[in-house]
Amino acid sequence: MADSHAYDVIVIGAGHNGLTNAAYLAKAGQRVLVLEQNSLVGGAAITEELRPGFQFTTFSYALSLLRPEIIAELDLVRYGFNPLYMRSHFAPMDNGDYLLLGPDDAVNRQEIARHSKADVDGMERFQHDTSRVRQFLRPLFDSIPPNVFSKDPQDADQVAWLLNHLGGADTKVIHDSVRLLTGSIKDFVDDYLESEIIKATICSAACVGIKLGPMSPGTGMNWLYLAMGEHDGHSGSWSFHKGGNGGFTQVLARAATAYGAEIRLNSAVSHLLTKHGEARGVVLRDGTEFRAPVVVSSLDPRRTFLQIADPRELPSDFVETIERFRFQGVSSKVNFALDGIPRYPALGDRTDHLLGFLNFAPTVEYMERAYDAAKYGWYSEHPYIDACIQSFMDPDMAPPGKHVMSCYVMYTPHELKSSTWAEQRENMADRVQATVNRFFPNFDDLVLQREVVTPDIIEERTGLSEGNIYAGEFFPHQMYFFRPAPGYSDYRTPIEGYYQCGSGTHPGGCVIGAPGRFASQQIIKDTRR
Repeated sequence: MADSHAYDVIVIGAGHNGLTNAAYLAKAGQRVLVLEQNSLVGGAAITEELRPGFQFTTFSYALSLLRPEIIAELDLVRYGFNPLYMRSHFAPMDNGDYLLLGPDDAVNRQEIARHSKADVDGMERFQHDTSRVRQFLRPLFDSIPPNVFSKDPQDADQVAWLLNHLGGADTKVIHDSVRLLTGSIKDFVDDYLESEIIKATICSAACVGIKLGPMSPGTGMNWLYLAMGEHDGHSGSWSFHKGGNGGFTQVLARAATAYGAEIRLNSAVSHLLTKHGEARGVVLRDGTEFRAPVVVSSLDPRRTFLQIADPRELPSDFVETIERFRFQGVSSKVNFALDGIPRYPALGDRTDHLLGFLNFAPTVEYMERAYDAAKYGWYSEHPYIDACIQSFMDPDMAPPGKHVMSCYVMYTPHELKSSTWAEQRENMADRVQATVNRFFPNFDDLVLQREVVTPDIIEERTGLSEGNIYAGEFFPHQMYFFRPAPGYSDYRTPIEGYYQCGSGTHPGGCVIGAPGRFASQQIIKDTRR
């Protein structure tokens, strides 16, 4: 059954990249239709009320990598953009001590000196050297990768720019960049620091979302990627959006509709319509057809090319590359509704350590052993947990005196070797709760309810293949001009009029918006041409 409405562009998926793409295109005068399979926008960036008065960020929960250009160009403040600064980073230790870092550099130096006087200087050198690497790589991060496989003169100009940029850098900066992009975060950090808790605190960020331990090559790149973020101009800092990341995607939806885009919920796309190798529209699972000369998929590469598109219409070598694209989801979420404030014995009634991230990873070896279990298809007895008590930053997330806590849990492989997540889900959550209770002894008494979201649920509810939160592993051969396939990192595809704007494209995952923005630039350029 054909729909009578005609559109210039159809965007598949109302996650943050799809909404960003739709907002830019609608602002440019395109008639845009966004089709979302779920009953609310946001994809993996949603907020739900799972208990009366308690707002849970079901999947992702923090902002940092969102590109500042998007905030300004889409005028997001006008539509309710309201990020709240995450002021602290708290890491409890097995011996009852802790590391607490905040916005005051002088206080941070005193805190570091408590654990190692030498590390005060070591941390400053680490921050200086990695800042130079970030500055060097940021132009690559914030631009469309050149097509090094093309013979087009315009592409050749971009390749020449890249070579000139790489050749103009300081030798140490290039060496440090290569070390981070290819090596382990532990090897890099060992050159600067001696305190185990300080090293673990830095290394922990490198292990979120990937199936690698801190001693594995590749974790340096993940650390560097996540360090590219900022809050209000402060490099490397993070924020929590008012109402959670679901509050942020509601802002994007308001912006997109204000610019003229139409969003249809409960509209799952079955497949792409093509004619003579060109996109013509989509068909929903209920048989409804929507027509447009441009279709943009914000889904991951597996779903974009092997499910929505017909692989028989794609080059065989391209299909083989997409089939080899690795996902390996390894993150879970356990969300808690709490009856009060978790107390850390050494801090008594203080609560300033609860205004940001809580990092349950007291040593580098602790994280590596948690990773060991995942290597063999299981989850750890002592998981690495990256957590946040969101109601301390946004009191509206919970009733007065109550709190909500989100825990990212590493490492929980998508496929278990000798069981299923249906059988193991609660047991894994028990281990998470026991780990938190080990450091916050009153935690068990506070738990009113918990929500357990394992990789199979992430895949089922968000469409992210194997529950990978980045829409594809961060391996060197799956990044930059290889993401998602050589020759197709420019958001175009082998099918004319069919584009990609999901996190499986450059620069990658997290709530970043760059793929949606870059894809809109290519679409506008192509349609004007």
